Amino acid sequence: MAAVTGAPTLGLNVKPSQISLSSKLHMPQRLSSTPMCRRSANPRVAVRAALDAKPTVLVAEKLGAAGLDLLKDFANIDCSYNLTQEELCTKISLCDALIVRSGTKVSREVFESSGGRLKVVGRAGVGIDNVDLAAATEHGCLVVNAPTANTIAAAEHGIALLTAMARNIAQANASLKAGKWQRNKYVGVSLVGKTLAVMGFGKVGSEVARRAKGLGMHVIAHDPYAPVDRAHAIGVHLVGFDEAIATADFISLHMPLTPSTAKILNDDTFAKMKKGVRIVNVARGGVIDEDALVRALDAGIVAQAALDVFTEEPPPKDSKLVLHENVTVTPHLGASTMEAQEGVAIEIAEAVVGALSGELAATAVNAPMVPAEVLNELKPFVLLAEKLGRLAVQLVGGGSGVKTVKVTYASARAPDDLDTRLLRAMITKGLIEPISDVYVNLVNADFTAKQRGLRITEERVILDGSPERPLELIQVQIANVESKFASAMSDSGDIRVEGRIKDGIPHLTKVGSFEVDVSLEGSILLCRQVDQPGMIGSVASILGEENVNVNFMSVGRIAPRKHAVMAIGVDEQPNRETLKKIGDIPAIEEFVFLKL
Repeated sequence: MAAVTGAPTLGLNVKPSQISLSSKLHMPQRLSSTPMCRRSANPRVAVRAALDAKPTVLVAEKLGAAGLDLLKDFANIDCSYNLTQEELCTKISLCDALIVRSGTKVSREVFESSGGRLKVVGRAGVGIDNVDLAAATEHGCLVVNAPTANTIAAAEHGIALLTAMARNIAQANASLKAGKWQRNKYVGVSLVGKTLAVMGFGKVGSEVARRAKGLGMHVIAHDPYAPVDRAHAIGVHLVGFDEAIATADFISLHMPLTPSTAKILNDDTFAKMKKGVRIVNVARGGVIDEDALVRALDAGIVAQAALDVFTEEPPPKDSKLVLHENVTVTPHLGASTMEAQEGVAIEIAEAVVGALSGELAATAVNAPMVPAEVLNELKPFVLLAEKLGRLAVQLVGGGSGVKTVKVTYASARAPDDLDTRLLRAMITKGLIEPISDVYVNLVNADFTAKQRGLRITEERVILDGSPERPLELIQVQIANVESKFASAMSDSGDIRVEGRIKDGIPHLTKVGSFEVDVSLEGSILLCRQVDQPGMIGSVASILGEENVNVNFMSVGRIAPRKHAVMAIGVDEQPNRETLKKIGDIPAIEEFVFLKL
C-alpha cells in the first residue's frame, strides 16, 4: 500500500538535543536500600563490615579459576557451593556481592536476609530467571550478567549440529555401535551452494554466518536491528521473516525467547517453508512449537532438525521430538566448552568488581533506585514511552534494520526542568526488548542501543501553558524503514506514532497522519478502510463472535467518505481465522495486529 501523504507537522519551536545517559549517571559506592524484613540484629556483622579492608563476595556455584583469581585481587572470597535457601539466607548478611549460575535461586527472602549489605548479584551466564529482579531493585541491589563470553562456543555448536545433521552423524554412529552397517540408509546432503537462513543476526548469529560462508553456503538473515553494512561485510543479505523461511534450505535460530518470538516456528510458519528444510536451534527451546515440529517432520515438510534446547529441560523421557529418527539432540551444550566457561568467569568477575567499585555496569539487568518524587510524577509517561516503542517497532517491515529513531517531547516546562533519561531508556526498552534477550534500563539503555547500531535523538517542543504537567505528548519516529502498515508512514517517509496520558492511562493518539484515541491496554488492531457506514459494526461483530473482548475503539480520518484508520484495543489475541475474516471485509485495505 502506498504511504499516506499530507501529514501535519507540529509547527512549534523545536529544540533538538541528544542526551547521553552514561555521561550523566554516577553509580554510588553503596546503593540505597529500603528496610528489610529480616534485618540481622547481630552486632558482629557491623563490626566485621567496619574492619574488613575488602568487600566480601560469596561464590555460590563453581566459577572458573581465572574469574576467582580476578576476584581475589579485589575482595575476600567465600566459595560455598550447594547451599540450601536457608543456608544462603544465613550467609548473605556477611556478603557485599553474590555470584551464581543457574542452579541457585536468589529470592526475595535472600535480599531481605542480607540486612542491606548485599550490593551486587552476578549471574555467570545470560539468563536471570533465577534472580528476583523486582526484589533486587527494591533493595538497592544491582544485578549483572555475562552475556558475551559464550558467543563463539554457541556458534561453533550451531555449526557442529548443522554438519552432523546434514551427514546423519548421530544416527550413523548409533547404528554402527549397534552392530549394523547401513551406508545406503544414511546418505546425507551437501552444504555447498545451499541457502542458510540465520534468524537473529546478533553476536552468535553473525558468527554462525561467518562459518557457514566458509563452508560454501549462501547465507541470508532476518533481524530488524542488524546493521546492513555489517551484514554486507560478511556477505550476508538481510531479508524479511517470510522470505527467509520460504527460501532457506537450512534455518538456524538465534533469537531470544520473548512474547513475540514464543513458538514463532509453528504450523503456519512451517507451511510456508520449502519442503525438506532442515532446522538447527541453539537459542531457546520455546521459540519452536515442538508439537508442530513433530507434525512437520512426519509430513516431510521438515526433513531433519538438530536441537540443543527445549521448551522443558530436561525434556520428558518419552518426548516424541527427542525420540524422532530425524532429530539430532544434545543436552544444552551451546556454552559448554572449557574456554567459554573461563570467559564467563572472567566477564562476571569484571562486572562484579566494577559494580562494587561504583562504576556503571554495561551488563546491568535492573535499574538503580530512582528518586520517589521523580518516579511518581513520570510513572504514567514511563509506561507510555515503553508502549510507544513497542508499538513502533512492530510496525517495521521488510529486511531493513532499525537505525534512526527520533523522540519528540511536547512540554510547557523548560528543558532543564524535565529529565527525560528514564523516558528515553523506556522507549529504548520498548524498541529492543520485543526481539532481544537484553534487559534494558536506565543504566544500560545507551550502551544497548549503540551495540545494535541504533541512534536515538531527542527533540523538545516548547508549549505555552502551565508547567504543572510534565508532558503533553510523546512522539516516536523510525526513519528509513518499510512498514507493515502503510498508513503508519508520515509524509516524510518515516513510521510515526504519538501518545498522551488521559486520566492516568497511556493513549495512542496518532498513527502516521491519522488522529486516533485508543487506550494502550491489552493489544491493538489497526485497520485502514474506506470511510463508510457500518465498518465499526462489521469488525466488532467478527471479534464478538470469536469471544475477543474490545476495550476501546477509535476512528481517525482525513476527510468524510475517504480513508480512515480504526484503532481497536482488545484484551485477547485474535486467532488467525478471526484476522482473516477482518481482512476479507471488502472495505478493509490493510490491517495489522500489535502486541503490547
